Amino acid sequence: MNFRSPADCLNALQRIHPVDVDATQAMLSTMVAELLESMPPPNQHLEVLETARETLAFVQAEVGKRYAAQPLPPDGMENRTLQRVIALWDNLARSYALIARRDAEEGTLDDQRALLAQRRIHCAGMVLTEYFRAHREVPAGCWTEVHDGYAASVQAGLQGIRVADRLNEVWRAQSPHEAYVTVLLVDLANPYGRDQRELGWLLRWAQRFAPYSKLSGDVVDQRANVYGVDLGGDRGLGPIGLLPRTTGLMRFDGSALGEQIRAVLKQLKDGVKPGSLGLGEDCPRDACARLLLSLYRPWGQSSSGRRFPRRAMEGTIGLTGDWLAIGFGISGRVFEAPRTAGARADVREDISLLTFGERVSPSDDAATRKENHRHEAERLGLGCENWKLLDQSVGGFRIEQAPRAERLEHHQLVGVQPRDGDSMVLGQVSWLMFRTDGRLQAGIHLLSGVPRVIAVRPLMAEGRQPAYQQGFALPANPALRVSASLILPGSWYQRDRTLEMRESGGTRTLRMTQLLLRGANFDQVAFEPMPASQE
Repeated sequence: MNFRSPADCLNALQRIHPVDVDATQAMLSTMVAELLESMPPPNQHLEVLETARETLAFVQAEVGKRYAAQPLPPDGMENRTLQRVIALWDNLARSYALIARRDAEEGTLDDQRALLAQRRIHCAGMVLTEYFRAHREVPAGCWTEVHDGYAASVQAGLQGIRVADRLNEVWRAQSPHEAYVTVLLVDLANPYGRDQRELGWLLRWAQRFAPYSKLSGDVVDQRANVYGVDLGGDRGLGPIGLLPRTTGLMRFDGSALGEQIRAVLKQLKDGVKPGSLGLGEDCPRDACARLLLSLYRPWGQSSSGRRFPRRAMEGTIGLTGDWLAIGFGISGRVFEAPRTAGARADVREDISLLTFGERVSPSDDAATRKENHRHEAERLGLGCENWKLLDQSVGGFRIEQAPRAERLEHHQLVGVQPRDGDSMVLGQVSWLMFRTDGRLQAGIHLLSGVPRVIAVRPLMAEGRQPAYQQGFALPANPALRVSASLILPGSWYQRDRTLEMRESGGTRTLRMTQLLLRGANFDQVAFEPMPASQE
């Protein structure tokens, strides 16, 4: 079908059936590309794009779900899908820019200039969003397109004019400034550390809170917690003191946004439903509060929230996401559920025992013990994968590797074997991103304390008690104001639920008191001992 005529395009759009998203996306991609090439009259070109806009956004979102569940490598099966989605958004941004340039001469769309600016910025921002959704490194030039769109709106004095936008779920309207700030906020919110559901909430919330953010040319303030953006650069917001002093440098002010977040958090605490606050009907109140609280520092205070500086490092570390392998890395033995209520063997004996009754000969040589442990882990299929260490801080690591068999996911519990450490420590995957060269980068947040392997089970009021499962205990750290906690299998936490914990020191009955952290496959909980009269 020929889509070089706006009339033919409008006729085709009346007969469109978006149920077949692939066919619909292919048709819309061809339509947008051919109109861009044929350059029909600006008013007719705009009419086609606006008529197609909601259907186009729907099919783009549906197709994008295919690569949103896991980080997408550049050679992945859905990579072509990603490229098709990005190409369509890019052509849309170029189309709105072209219409604005051509109409500057003809003057038939003077009352639509703010709409053209907002649409251009939104579509260019969606290119970035799709890379975030796929957890892929943003290629050079993508941020430049967003900045250019906003700079053009500022030059024309259009940045503050709101236009109708049915794609904006909260306000149903948006200005070029708000479209631009929405992209900046999503980038600030650690998009590579969000799963598919959380990123969807972030996109909605960035639109929700964008009106409360400001950008100004006042760049005198160079405090570390002041962010800015260079409209002539190719990146998002960053500490203003580290940005070049250019005519396009602007200061970001999120103070009013921070006040708005605090007000919304208070309302959530008072029992107001998230949907009534513009956060969406699909977000549970507790999940809303946790995510919104995590956004307060980057959005409201222009702060990354990092407590410790990172240092560039060289070398490798071991990493595993296998639950049993983590236990083996910590204790030196494969976990076996206790079968009796009797006391277990001496802890030194436990550490020397391996599966099937085998033993590792005791050795006072730490290097020999470590090497023997590594060989035994590999023999049992419980070894670690080697990752290149890029930098580290007290709180964690940034690492990289050419991906192998094991797949990581966001917020997953992992065991980390530092290059200079004798024992494994626990961490959580905080973000994942594929670089354009196919290497996978990850951020690992370390959980405080030296872990111990424990056997744990929930206690049932009636009936047969369930089998013990492997868990981990983390000690208190008064210096960091961290209390003792347990790492349990995912979804175990229920307030006041009782547990039976067994380790070499004996058996204890505990009550869960608070959920400290919920990961993809674990719960970190605070606890208290049960009174002897209630055990």
